[in-house]
Amino acid sequence: MTGLKSPQESLSDLGAIESLRVPGKEEFRELREQPSDPQAEQELINSIEQVYFSADSFDVVKYELEKLPSVLNLQELEAYRDKLKQQQAAVSKKVADLILEKQPAYVKELERVTSLQTGLQLAAVICTNGRRHLNIAKEGFTQASLGLLANQRKRQLLIGLLKSLRTIKTLQRTDVRLSEMLEEEDYPGAIQLCLECQKAASTFKHYSCISELNSKLQDTLEQIEEQLDVALSKICKNFDINHYTKVQQAYRLLGKTQTAMDQLHMHFTQAIHNTVFQVVLGYVELCAGNTDTKFQKLQYKDLCTHVTPDSYIPCLADLCKALWEVMLSYYRTMEWHEKHDNEDTASASEGSNMIGTEETNFDRGYIKKKLEHGLTRIWQDVQLKVKTYLLGTDLSIFKYDDFIFVLDIISRLMQVGEEFCGSKSEVLQESIRKQSVNYFKNYHRTRLDELRMFLENETWELCPVKSNFSILQLHEFKFMEQSRSPSVSPSKQPVSTSSKTVTLFEQYCSGGNPFEIQANHKDEETEDVLASNGYESDEQEKSAYQEYDSDSDVPEELKRDYVDEQTGDVPVKSVSRETLKSRKKSDYSLNKVNAPILTNTTLNVIRLVGKYMQMMNILKPIAFDVIHFMSQLFDYYLYAIYTFFGRNDSLESTGLGLSSSRLRTTLNRIQESLIDLEVSADPTATLTAAEERKEKVPSPHLSQLVVLTSGDTLYGLAERVVATESLVFLAEQFEFLQPHLDAVMPAVKKPFLQQFYSQTVSTASELRKPIYWIVAGKALDYEQMLLLMANVKWDVKEIMSQHNIYVDALLKEFEQFNRRLNEVSKRVRIPLPVSNILWEHCIRLANRTIVEGYANVKKCSNEGRALMQLDFQQFLMKLEKLTDIRPIPDKEFVETYIKAYYLTENDMERWIKEHREYSTKQLTNLVNVCLGSHINKKARQKLLAAIDDIDRPKR
Repeated sequence: MTGLKSPQESLSDLGAIESLRVPGKEEFRELREQPSDPQAEQELINSIEQVYFSADSFDVVKYELEKLPSVLNLQELEAYRDKLKQQQAAVSKKVADLILEKQPAYVKELERVTSLQTGLQLAAVICTNGRRHLNIAKEGFTQASLGLLANQRKRQLLIGLLKSLRTIKTLQRTDVRLSEMLEEEDYPGAIQLCLECQKAASTFKHYSCISELNSKLQDTLEQIEEQLDVALSKICKNFDINHYTKVQQAYRLLGKTQTAMDQLHMHFTQAIHNTVFQVVLGYVELCAGNTDTKFQKLQYKDLCTHVTPDSYIPCLADLCKALWEVMLSYYRTMEWHEKHDNEDTASASEGSNMIGTEETNFDRGYIKKKLEHGLTRIWQDVQLKVKTYLLGTDLSIFKYDDFIFVLDIISRLMQVGEEFCGSKSEVLQESIRKQSVNYFKNYHRTRLDELRMFLENETWELCPVKSNFSILQLHEFKFMEQSRSPSVSPSKQPVSTSSKTVTLFEQYCSGGNPFEIQANHKDEETEDVLASNGYESDEQEKSAYQEYDSDSDVPEELKRDYVDEQTGDVPVKSVSRETLKSRKKSDYSLNKVNAPILTNTTLNVIRLVGKYMQMMNILKPIAFDVIHFMSQLFDYYLYAIYTFFGRNDSLESTGLGLSSSRLRTTLNRIQESLIDLEVSADPTATLTAAEERKEKVPSPHLSQLVVLTSGDTLYGLAERVVATESLVFLAEQFEFLQPHLDAVMPAVKKPFLQQFYSQTVSTASELRKPIYWIVAGKALDYEQMLLLMANVKWDVKEIMSQHNIYVDALLKEFEQFNRRLNEVSKRVRIPLPVSNILWEHCIRLANRTIVEGYANVKKCSNEGRALMQLDFQQFLMKLEKLTDIRPIPDKEFVETYIKAYYLTENDMERWIKEHREYSTKQLTNLVNVCLGSHINKKARQKLLAAIDDIDRPKR
């Protein structure tokens, strides 16, 4: 059989064709690489005669020779030869392309045939071996082999019997092992062993030797359950995760997880009762000494009444510590169940026992609901026990710091309760709120009486504090900046503002107690807020003067006092020396450190505010009452400053409206609600009126040591500055504390707080005007100026070039006022707003005095009116050198009055209706004297009637 030929062998067969040479590989490559035209090649191939494609026996050479003509032509032969060569080349190239194209398929088919041949040979070997092995097995299988198998079966049966006998023997010795496991507290192992024994006993019940074993095992199982209940009760005071895990595993083996949860809640309730009784009993017996009183037989409520005041706080702390341990154990119990429920859920999702999974889910749901319900129940029990303890003693006997510490402990306990079950601690809140409000009312009444005493004995001397003084440096406000930590007294701890709140249970879960009492919970730091002489050091005083005269920028504390009066803004750029020099006539304290202006009384009020805020921060339910009392402190201080320095009935008669309607409303409200004017001396007054008077405070009286009538001291300007600016400083501190107060104020009471700030605190700076107006009204001799103006002749016939003498006299008064201010500034720093208000008041009074003087003129000519303008312009020019206040107050008031002389009749009538700031006298004089020369009598009467119409509503 002839096999397949390779491509090379197939090509060699072409040698049979005479004169045809098969191209080699190189020639094939050259043929393929030569550029060719496929269409031309195909035409060449098509042009080959069909005889060339006949059988192999075809003789090509013979055929071509026969075709030769009889007469040969060399050129034709060469041309024909070239044509054959082209045809041969085209065929060779076509053959080469076909061979190369089919070669991979040929090789692949050849490999498949070879692989098939190898597989057939392997199959033949396997079949041969299989037949040989079957033959061996057939020859080796006999009846003896089956006999061996039967003996092996008997052997296995005997081994099973031996195992049963050994199990029976083990069952007889189970009691000893169970006792050992119970001593080791391996409850799951003991129950597992007991259950296995019961199962085994049931399996071998046909043996008479273990007939009584079932009843014995049942008794043992009941004994294990009793010990398990005791072990469960230990969880309530000191939770141990390993111990509780064993107990839960044991109850799960018994199938009594729900029963275990019921028992656990009963144990927690009992633990709370036993714990508080033992703690209080220990303190009562310790304080009673060797008395024969049988305190152990008393009820818990009666036992609490025997706690002495000295041991009250330590006992309360230990009581809360013990209750914390119980609540922490319950919290950790819930954590354990949440963790294991998640693990059980994950494992159940992988299992396939649907019945067991449903039963487990039911138990898990029951336990979860039971634990959640138990949170509120346990917290209610804790609240009732602590409430009973609180009611056992009158808290009014404690000092303020001790009372705050009691509130702090209760506040911490309420925080624990809120984190424990989300409860708002209604029982404790109501109990402690009533006692706190009563305590605080009495405390606040005493503090108000003390404040009145301080105010009546205050000489309004400056309390020297450092320039960097802040209320946060006072002990009473340390709670606002200290972080909570076990080493810090709870009363010194602020509200946490961290981004992630850490609960007390998370903080103390691994150890510690939030109710630990420090041996010394007082703040050991000393306050460093006072300066010796208004400067923090002699070097600072020296540098302050140097900075005033140097080219360097003004210090930051001076920049804060350099405020734009129009906008109230502080300039961004530093104040240069030139600007500083230009300001020296308005600010009389640039050479002093810009320390806050306050008195000892102000400092005491701030300290009281700090104490009040401690109580409010500790016990937020009484926040409204505390803030109300705090507002009374500020109200009384503001009312006292007004009564001492600002009350002047003549102020409003000037028509300047120095006391704003808001300030008057505030003062009237304070007087009606807080001030006892002692007008209700009638013995037949109702009980309600008497109770209302208890809530009020007598109006304070200024100390006799404070003199406000001396012109040398500018009528007590130093005392007025200290008093007024201390009130402004106090208002600034209240503004600083507003966010903290707003955070603890109940939402329904926030309007009260907003009203207090908008209608009372914000009016403190408004007291500057009436208080300093009294100084401005007496600082210059305005009556003397009116007398000098009355002596001036205004009906001159020539335009004057020299101003009148009253202008120089008035300017001398201002220069004298400036010197007095400098003298006062040596005692007390006069802030820029104060000096500006003083200058503004004086200038305003001077300008109004000038208008009043012009209104007293009997005769006036056009030249006299020009003289008035000359005098006023001279006054303004000289005044602008004394002060930097711009614009000059009431400048238009004078200029408008002078220029009104030039108005026509119709314009004058409209002008009178538009300018109601002038008095009737001033308007009448303007019509009669100034306009009399160029209007007739009828027009004058018409203008006077218009003035009368304007004046009528004022009556």
